[in-house]
Amino acid sequence: MIERTLVLLKPDAVQRGLMGEIIMRFERAGLKVVGCKMVWVDKEFSKKHYAEHVEKPFYKGLEAVITHGPVLAMCIEGIEAIATVRKMVGSTEPKGSLPGTIRGDYAHVSYGYADQKGIGIKNLIHASAHADDAAREVGLWFADDELHSYKTVHDVHILE
Repeated sequence: MIERTLVLLKPDAVQRGLMGEIIMRFERAGLKVVGCKMVWVDKEFSKKHYAEHVEKPFYKGLEAVITHGPVLAMCIEGIEAIATVRKMVGSTEPKGSLPGTIRGDYAHVSYGYADQKGIGIKNLIHASAHADDAAREVGLWFADDELHSYKTVHDVHILE
């Protein structure tokens, strides 16, 4: 099944110059970017994106991280893209992410360290958790005319 999912490269990924490396990983896995834009998220939009977390004690940290600098928002498409992207991204807590995942290779912050410092955890990337989240989040971040269809060499392989 071909799916679309939202991926956000958070300000820490942008500031560390990891955008190209991360996009390359998705493309090499056979996924394609069908929408992409850089956005500086404000507090109001953060509340829309993280709607299910606004009343939770850790929300302020999420908001501080996502509004700290520009975010690269992408809509990624591919076979079972939601699960594939989640597997490639790794565990939410970078310290627990396996080597070979994006967080496992480029981040190492723990919840304990972030809590001790009173900061949100810098974990580089957001990926939709499941199909309902993906549909809601892609619709929140992208208008229909910002999403594109095109063929890649990978499409030839999956159609045969």
